[in-house]
Formats: sequence, structure tokens, C-alpha cells
Amino acid sequence: MTVQDNGSPMSRPLTKQDFEALARFRFGIRRYLRFSEETVRGHGLTPQQYQLLLALKGFPGREWATVGELAERLQLRHHSTVELVNRAQGQELVDRAAHPDDARVVRVVLTPQGEQVLGELSALHRDELSRMRTVLAPPLWQEPG
Repeated sequence: MTVQDNGSPMSRPLTKQDFEALARFRFGIRRYLRFSEETVRGHGLTPQQYQLLLALKGFPGREWATVGELAERLQLRHHSTVELVNRAQGQELVDRAAHPDDARVVRVVLTPQGEQVLGELSALHRDELSRMRTVLAPPLWQEPG
């Protein structure tokens, strides 16, 4: 295997089938994202708010996260995450709670209303992913060798 100037391995040239697989996968991702955006907006949330709720519920090992951890998970700047949490808190989807062991740490937690909305939306997303299983299967290639 040879290495390109940027350090990444060079692979075989792409075939027509490779391009078709990449295009099909990209189309599937975009179709799923459009479904998600429309579904979430239909339930009165923004896509970012849904992502916030999902990041909270899906945070590894616990039922809360700090704003900094959420910013990392959502790939947002800290101040943008603060604004997102503020808006979600205004809609009673999340709440802030002091950490029992460290007063400097503020935990962001789902409210019962946030849990309910997230459960409904996530079930719809799971069902759509199931329907789109074949379109969203990532293309896999064998390395030359």
C-alpha cells in the first residue's frame, strides 16, 4: 500500500459501482435527515432541540451531562449550547441542577415532559431507520492487497 502526501493510504480507483454506492448512501442520509427535521418540527421542536434531548438521554453512564459535554456531543460552541439549553429549559424540556458533590458543576437533565417528547420522537426515528435499513447501509470496500 502506498501513502499519499497527507498520510492517508491510497486505495484503488473508484468504480462506477463505488460511485453509485456512495451516492445511494448519501441520498439515504439526506432523506433520513429531512424526515427527522420535518418530524421534529411537526412536534414543536427544532432539530437541535431533539439532538440535545437525545444527547442527554444517550449520554454514556448517567442521566445528565454538563453544558461542556453537550457542546462536545453536539459539536457546537459552548455559548451556542448554553442558548440551546436555555430555550429547551424555557419549553420545560430540560432543567439545570447543581451537582451534589461539586457546586461549580451544573447538570443538565431531562424533565418528564422532555422524556415523553423524546420517547415519541425517537420511536418514530427508529421506525424510519428500520424502513431505510438497506439505503443507509454504508458502502464497504476491500483494501487492495
